Amino acid sequence: MSSRPVIATGQQIGAGWSPALSIAKALAALAEARRTGAEAVYWLADEDHDRTEVASVVGWEGPRLLRHRFRFDTRPGTATGWLPWTPQHQAEATRLWGPLPEPEAPTLRGHVLALGQPLWERGLRPFSPTHAAVREPIQAELERWRSLDLEIGLIRQADILKAQGAPLPLDPRVQAAWFSLDPETGRRQRLEAGEALPRGLWLSPGAALRPLMQSLLLPVTAVVLGPSERAYWRLCEPLWDLVGLTAPKILPRPSVFVVPSGIQVAPGQLDALRLGAWEHVGSWTGPFPTGTVQETQPDPAWPLPIQERFRRELARTRTRLGKLDRRLHREAASQILGGDPEWLRQTLFPFGRPQERVIPGVPWLRSGALLEAILDRMDGAHPVILVEEP
Repeated sequence: MSSRPVIATGQQIGAGWSPALSIAKALAALAEARRTGAEAVYWLADEDHDRTEVASVVGWEGPRLLRHRFRFDTRPGTATGWLPWTPQHQAEATRLWGPLPEPEAPTLRGHVLALGQPLWERGLRPFSPTHAAVREPIQAELERWRSLDLEIGLIRQADILKAQGAPLPLDPRVQAAWFSLDPETGRRQRLEAGEALPRGLWLSPGAALRPLMQSLLLPVTAVVLGPSERAYWRLCEPLWDLVGLTAPKILPRPSVFVVPSGIQVAPGQLDALRLGAWEHVGSWTGPFPTGTVQETQPDPAWPLPIQERFRRELARTRTRLGKLDRRLHREAASQILGGDPEWLRQTLFPFGRPQERVIPGVPWLRSGALLEAILDRMDGAHPVILVEEP
């Protein structure tokens, strides 16, 4: 175990380091560790078993993004660290993302460790909580925790948070606090309150209790967390004293956008880009096509059907000319940004979501210059970081 204070972060391991926000978290932890003299640790959440999440990725076919899902031939409930990564998976991944390093082991964990080498070389230490050498010595302490009925504290805290209107991404009444984990097969199964742990299996905390186990295994002084993680970490706030641990400081994860070369965009313009509100990026200062249509009424001598038809045609004309107004705003925004704003919107917000939540981390990991540029801007003060593509 580490003797230096630890700045921790992590993510459920995903194929291709999906999504790319996992790279942002890793670099934020590394930057904070360098500032404070601590050790940066990346927690490989490889005992989680959300197979759909880790298998669902996007790749590229020329400029187009393609959705893809890897298939894993294992029993339901198998933790992600034990999912097989076969030559077929490697071939699929290569078609999606180009040449890749060979996995360190024929598992998804081995694939993730191989891809993460550029981060490990920069001083980030990968940590798997599923290695027997670190997991077996804490089983007795986890058993003690289970005897404390921590579920009661989780439910009470959930009620408090709900009354406050705080987000509650997981409900401890529904989601299990404890699981069993087979260290041989990776099979993870829910443990009901009072249910005995089968012989030879490990106790595995649910997501709400994982922060406690992280600090049991590592001297964590601070953690880099995204918004949803910060919400579920609040569930265990009353439990730290109960188990005899000190809660680490929470550092919000900054968002990272990699901007195409030559584009000039500021953080304050991102919302307008996402919404396609070009007039808030660069408003056209000249006359508009809609301004050429006068406000006029039909002649009252016309038959009523003709008057109604006239109003409809006038409204239709204004709608069509309004699209030309929008095109002029788009042209103005293009001049300010240095590129077509619609193309930039699709680049920074593919499928309508922030880039880092959609694309895999593979292309970022391939570029040492990009990793260094992101790392240089991880100052702990700015919630949004824009980096020009090298």
